[in-house]
Amino acid sequence: MPSPVLNLARSGPRRRGARRGLMLTPLVALAVTTALTGCTSSAPSPEPTTAAGSTATAPQPTETLLEDTADQHSAVGAVPEGFPHDLLPTPEDAEILVSTMQPVEGADLTTISLNLRSAQDAAALVDGLRQPLLASGFAEATPAQAEPGLAAQTTFVRGDGEMLLVGVLDRDGVRTLTLGGRLRLG
Repeated sequence: MPSPVLNLARSGPRRRGARRGLMLTPLVALAVTTALTGCTSSAPSPEPTTAAGSTATAPQPTETLLEDTADQHSAVGAVPEGFPHDLLPTPEDAEILVSTMQPVEGADLTTISLNLRSAQDAAALVDGLRQPLLASGFAEATPAQAEPGLAAQTTFVRGDGEMLLVGVLDRDGVRTLTLGGRLRLG
């Protein structure tokens, strides 16, 4: 019968070797991973390739970010059909950027937004909206201080649920008017 001391002596180095192997395993895995992924450099990467090995084409500057599909609720460079010009007139020199007009589900309200650029000053842009809105029964609530960065800001409210927020950004001699809210049309 072998001695228990002798068995412990034999298992001691094996256990240490096993522990050393367990400690080396993460180091070996790290070295292999580094070798397989390669090094990084500040040199530009090669052209991306497709699965077939041909070079992928870069996007062309003529591609548009906006979809060409017509949306009945919004328009780029114009206003949607049925836009309330009598209530929200646009200045003659205005460049319409984008606008939307969409019925609110379950309500008799329409969500509306309008973004335009104009050379008119901020006061003239707001006044051009103020007159027809006040004549239609809206009340104006001008904040004591406009949001930082805005040349003008005001709110128009009428009845239950109708509200329009107006803000004008003044940059480099051009004003950008943003209007958004909910109206009852018709």
